[in-house]
Amino acid sequence: MLFINDNGALVFKTKGETVRIEAWGDNALRVRATMFPKFTGRDWALTEKPAVTKGDVKIGKLTEWCGDGSNPEWHEVGEITNGRIKATVNFVGIISFYRDGKLILREDFHSYGGTISKESRCLKTVNREWKGVIGGSEYSLDLRFESNDGEKIFGMGQYQQPYMDLKNCTLELAQRNSQASVPFLISSLGYGMLWNNPGVGEVTFGKNITRWVARATKEMDYWITADEDPKKIEANYTAVSGHSPMFPESLMGLWQCKLRYRTQDEVLEVARRYKAEGIKIDQIVIDFFHWTVQGDWKFDKKYWPDPKAMVDELHSMGIKVIVSVWPSVDRKSENFGPMTERGLLMKTERGAAQTYDYQGDCVEIDPFNPETAKYVWEKCKENYYDYGIDAFWLDNSEPDLGVYDFENFRYYDAPALEVSNMYPQMYSRVFYDNMKTVQNGEAVNLLRCAWAGSQKYGNVVWSGDIPSTFESFATQLKAGLNMGLAGIAWWTTDIGGFMTDDVNDPDFRQLLIRWYQFAVYSAVLRMHGDRGPYNIPPLDDRDWGGGYLHTGQPNELWSYGEENYKIMRHYYDIRIEMHDYIKSLYKEASENGSPLIRTMFYEFPEDAKCWELEDQYMFGSEYLCAPIFKLNCFEREVYLPAGKWQLTSDNTVYEGGKTVKVKAPIEYMPVFKRIK
Repeated sequence: MLFINDNGALVFKTKGETVRIEAWGDNALRVRATMFPKFTGRDWALTEKPAVTKGDVKIGKLTEWCGDGSNPEWHEVGEITNGRIKATVNFVGIISFYRDGKLILREDFHSYGGTISKESRCLKTVNREWKGVIGGSEYSLDLRFESNDGEKIFGMGQYQQPYMDLKNCTLELAQRNSQASVPFLISSLGYGMLWNNPGVGEVTFGKNITRWVARATKEMDYWITADEDPKKIEANYTAVSGHSPMFPESLMGLWQCKLRYRTQDEVLEVARRYKAEGIKIDQIVIDFFHWTVQGDWKFDKKYWPDPKAMVDELHSMGIKVIVSVWPSVDRKSENFGPMTERGLLMKTERGAAQTYDYQGDCVEIDPFNPETAKYVWEKCKENYYDYGIDAFWLDNSEPDLGVYDFENFRYYDAPALEVSNMYPQMYSRVFYDNMKTVQNGEAVNLLRCAWAGSQKYGNVVWSGDIPSTFESFATQLKAGLNMGLAGIAWWTTDIGGFMTDDVNDPDFRQLLIRWYQFAVYSAVLRMHGDRGPYNIPPLDDRDWGGGYLHTGQPNELWSYGEENYKIMRHYYDIRIEMHDYIKSLYKEASENGSPLIRTMFYEFPEDAKCWELEDQYMFGSEYLCAPIFKLNCFEREVYLPAGKWQLTSDNTVYEGGKTVKVKAPIEYMPVFKRIK
């Protein structure tokens, strides 16, 4: 096997495969491999130029013992070191990674008579398996690593499952409504790894093996860093994938939303009531089907006769306005013909072009095409932004598909199987790249999905259309904590969940209060939901527009009775009082990638107990929050790490290093302030 020191990068070739390992930022290495004559040159999520680009490369001979150890053989081997991380490559191309000299991760190998061999003589498995995709110019890739006993794995984005520790889990690497594949992980062994590949696939963190599968790709690409603790690992990752911008102070309070305000008058009535109540809302959201048909990207003049006057009045109250935009274009839309002719929509490999079928026969836009981005922005600028609309709710941003048949779709320069997971990021950039140039870099939009690096494009990501249940509530905390570790610091949920059958159900109202209390101690405080029962009379007989479609119940703070309003109003005041603290957390996110809501081990990595906790979290470094995830639960146990902690309800001071039981009446979610 041939090893090369290519100006501080370790390159080796074996059996038609070229592998390149190079320093890429602090204590980090990037590993690429291809079966083609050269690499693509695509950096994907690694958009920031690293300060460190050269490693310490050594190429030499090593004695390998075969059989009973009586026949030593000399083989060439290579290694590359960058700070605290080192990679070694043996004579058959197996890569091993070390943190401060200790093995942390190694590609799959099998022993045969004491020799590490790339191919077991019986199993005939390989660590990097390439297979040509029939009918395409790509390969499928199956990359295998040895599994580490006792290891815990976190991050990877947002999955609707009851597990925060991903060890022994299999995850689909694909985007869906309420699922966001953001493939960066943090290991309890002191390393972080980015699967720098936007293609559809799967990862299994098994007990016996770890497997990364890409269904169609031109090259293998992953990035790995090793450092002292999760906070430094996160800093290393966001230094090369991008930091969040500084979040605007004007949006750190309450966002008001429901599914859906049907008319201009409804929006203004809600805003005026909030003003009369003395509650400042930072932003009000105009949801879907305010338009004529999908893909027209404009207000229905029958129910929104003067958007400019509406926006002006809302601005006069200090309220910003965000409007929903979907990527789907109905065949009845005035834009469908021109966009089809110019090739600006997704393409299907077989059958009639339809990618989405909710309330229409639709095809989604192709944001990978620069001409699509230009066309959609010009329409939205003319019909929204020029009226003074401040931001966009980029819903269905996975994109939502009628059938998740990824092999049937194709984008501007690649099949969906190869790049599909990057769709939400490219969709967000249609707006962010234009808005930041005219807003002094300040552009914040709301999305339902994200990929690695999405944090740098002004994305507030929420967890999608989730059920209104306590079980779902508990799942969202785990999902949000893992999203934060994956680099997405601006993450939120629909308070109370999205799907509610009966807002008058006392059980739902209890859930709503518990969820609201949690949301106050999260990145974005946003009221939203599809609130039944649907017994509000339609405005006319159409299927959408002002009609019956999703005409849900009111969802303002005062909509759930006086007692609940009193609790929510109190917690609103807490949010406002924390403004300066919340501002400091957003500043930290913009500087080193730290999420606003954090796993316990993020702040206390030396405490083994903190690596086990999944039902409490840190809001920044000062507040330990213990949400209530069960109906009619009015006390709970909370683990306090070493130090002193003050319970904010009654100012009782507790000594840490133990578990305490505290009361949690409906008026109060247990929160402890760290006394330093």
